[in-house]
Formats: sequence, C-alpha cells, structure tokens
Amino acid sequence: MSLQNMEQLNAVHFDVLREIGNIGQGNAASSLSQMLSQTIDISVPTVKLLDFNESVEYLGGPENVVLGMLVGLKGDINGMMLYVLQKNFANSMLNSVFGKQINDLTELDEMDISFIQEIGNILAGSYVNAISSLTGLTIDISVPTISIDMAGAILAVPAVEFAQIGNSVLFIDDSFIFGDSAGIDSSEIKSNMILVPELSSLETLFSKLGIEV
Repeated sequence: MSLQNMEQLNAVHFDVLREIGNIGQGNAASSLSQMLSQTIDISVPTVKLLDFNESVEYLGGPENVVLGMLVGLKGDINGMMLYVLQKNFANSMLNSVFGKQINDLTELDEMDISFIQEIGNILAGSYVNAISSLTGLTIDISVPTISIDMAGAILAVPAVEFAQIGNSVLFIDDSFIFGDSAGIDSSEIKSNMILVPELSSLETLFSKLGIEV
C-alpha cells in the first residue's frame, strides 16, 4: 500500500523517525560541542504529527517572533526541512562564541546570521547523514535560507506543501543540554524541526529500512 497522506503513519514509523532524529541530534551535539568548546548532551527527541494551526501554537502562537531556517532536500529523498529557533537558542550560541546577548531576534547582524546559518548546516547535515548512514540513500541539502518573522508567517512556506501531503506534518522536538548555561535562564535549549518530505520519499525511506507502509 502506498502512502496517501501523513495520517497513515503508525507507531512503528514514528519509532523509526525518532531513532533517526536521535542519531542525527547526537551527531549535531558532537559537532556543536567541538565548535563551541563546551559539553553538550541531548534528550530523546519527540516526533508529533501536527496540523498547521497546532504547529504554530506549539511554537508560541502566530505572533511569536522566531528564526526560521529552510533547507531543501534533493536526491533519493526530496522535500524540505524547516528549523524554527527561539531567541534563547540564538542567545546561547552567540554567547558561547562571541560573548554576545540579544534582546530580540531582529537585533541579529550579518555576522550573527552567517554564524546561525552555519549552525543550520550542522543541524540539517547531521540529520541527513543519519538517514544516509542507515539506508545508503543519497541526499543533498541546500544552503539554509534564514528568515526572522512571526511564527505564522514562517510556517506559511511549508504550509504550501501541506495540501500535497495531507493535513499534517512531522514536527520533531529536539533539546540540547549545555554543560554551562552560559548566561541564559536554562541549560536546555530546544530546536524544533518541521519535516515535509514527499510521500514517495517517505516510502523510499521506510522501504530501505524494511518497514511496511
């Protein structure tokens, strides 16, 4: 049976996606730890199936200003990944390297954006490499496109794809736990990823792993 929409995914599929996320997040934590010269641990990621409105509310509501990094996927897997980062994520990264804090994401300058873009490369590359290492599939990623806007506007881009894959998207909730809180309120920093693959690509992924759809 071929996938007609995301709602056909079951508990086994979510377990697989969670494990891929766990491997990818672990790889990202190792890379970020070297880059930032501090210990970074991870929590087990959660994978949810959310519709557009639920995704927006989960990110703090339609008017909450966030940073979105859109990454295109091409090759054996086609689609897009949208990382949505809150102000405390950016603050933690900037403080670790530049000793800098911002009051609002709109204060990010060109150097800050370039640095955050490199973080996006690490996050996306780690997740894609996890898929490739488990399946042998070849996946190319685009350079992250960064936007700073209200959550409702940021999610408008993947929302265009929602109609093609059903009413829901894969919402992956990651947490990085810093050994040193580095001047922020909490040492646990969340990174939310919305995965919008083509349904045929999901079929390819699960088929390579011997999972029925």
